[in-house]
Amino acid sequence: MAEYTFETLRNNVDICVSDEHKFGTDAFLLADHAAPRHKDSVCDLGTGCGIIAVLMQMTFAPKMIYGVDIQPQAIEQLKITVEKNGFDNIVPVCKDLKDLSGEIPFGSMDVVVCNPPYKASKAGIESLTKAQRIARHEILCNIDDICRTASKLLKFGGKLCLCCRPERLADVISAMKDNGIEPKVLRFVSKDAKTAPWLFLISGSKGGKPFMKVLPQLYINGENGFSDELLEIYGGGKTNFPAG
Repeated sequence: MAEYTFETLRNNVDICVSDEHKFGTDAFLLADHAAPRHKDSVCDLGTGCGIIAVLMQMTFAPKMIYGVDIQPQAIEQLKITVEKNGFDNIVPVCKDLKDLSGEIPFGSMDVVVCNPPYKASKAGIESLTKAQRIARHEILCNIDDICRTASKLLKFGGKLCLCCRPERLADVISAMKDNGIEPKVLRFVSKDAKTAPWLFLISGSKGGKPFMKVLPQLYINGENGFSDELLEIYGGGKTNFPAG
């Protein structure tokens, strides 16, 4: 049986984590980038421990958030978090994201978010545990699967928000466009001004017209530790900041 612990976020919100399903800085950045409205219905694909759903609830309080994951342990952790904090608008869904028919109404989502597996299947050294392999390598789904499902879930004009490694940028843009989602906003993330980006954030609009805005680069570090922008995104932060 997995051992669960709790990480305390701001406002004394506790999130259930384990060695198999935990979180890092990229989750905070993606939740901030997605910035759903209060009236929005949101779906978080590959939710893991549910950190992005929880952060969006804490900061933006959208109308409804579905957290989808194929791994029962991940959904169990999210259920524990939902119950512990009394979140009545976060709905855990244990399902393959490639087969959501009947689970979430197609064409009903305003925002879909996904922190996808960053590495293609068989690319590089695969992580040791099954949960890590699923989270980090395209074993059970790939970027095209994610964009295809997002297109089904989204309303016309709804947006898909993703983060990924810069070496996958062409793959992500191609998959979005192939599934009727036009990339609209792109932002690169670096440790500091002297280092190359290690992450990008991108959002696209279903049925949108071609035009992509590239935002100023986001820096993790400033002169005296974390940058002011990152501290603002953390919003007063966790008891322990994620390592990255």
